[in-house]
Amino acid sequence: MRVVYAGLALSIIMAASGTAQAQDAATGKATFMGRCGACHQVETVKSGPIAPSLKGVVGRKIASLPDFNYSDALKAKSGRWTPAEIEIFLASPLKAVPGTKMMMAVTNAADRANVVAYLKTVK
Repeated sequence: MRVVYAGLALSIIMAASGTAQAQDAATGKATFMGRCGACHQVETVKSGPIAPSLKGVVGRKIASLPDFNYSDALKAKSGRWTPAEIEIFLASPLKAVPGTKMMMAVTNAADRANVVAYLKTVK
């Protein structure tokens, strides 16, 4: 009985802290298409006029597509687009990378987790 209560307590704490988010790629695709798809595309690696392609973004070096003119702030950021980095950026692009051109945030943690789950499938 204690194990059940301890497990339930841990689940509640994790959910409250945002560390236990659903990751549904199908829901993430719908969210992406509705919120991100007007600027970003995922069909090819070729960037659009407004935003870089996000095809294969998970694991890619930050600001690395040669056909997109990234902000100086994003060019100066080192590292790769890990799921954690993407989630931080989506939560508040201007806070994560002051000076970025991207203004749209995905403020809902479950929506962010789902979008990241979808982006993991776009290779």
